[in-house]
Amino acid sequence: MIIEAILKINPNAEVTVRGDDINTCTFQWHEGTTPIPKADIEAKMVELETEYDNNKYQRDREKEYPTIADQLDDIYHNGIDGWKATIKTTKDKYPKG
Repeated sequence: MIIEAILKINPNAEVTVRGDDINTCTFQWHEGTTPIPKADIEAKMVELETEYDNNKYQRDREKEYPTIADQLDDIYHNGIDGWKATIKTTKDKYPKG
């Protein structure tokens, strides 16, 4: 999560992180990468965690949607309206946050 946060702040950052706790890890910045303050990394980590939590419905839906092949078969046999009904069942089960 630390590296992900750093790369969200600076996609070109080159850094080695030793440890997985923001409070105790160490950073080695490479190739002239400007160091990012820990407070900024922590704030980005909180933001990413919130974004992840808010998108749980997407992960839940993805597990339950039929495969693309099954969805195409559904469209062929039942038309777009039949396919929409199939998909709506999952969307209703896992509404947006």
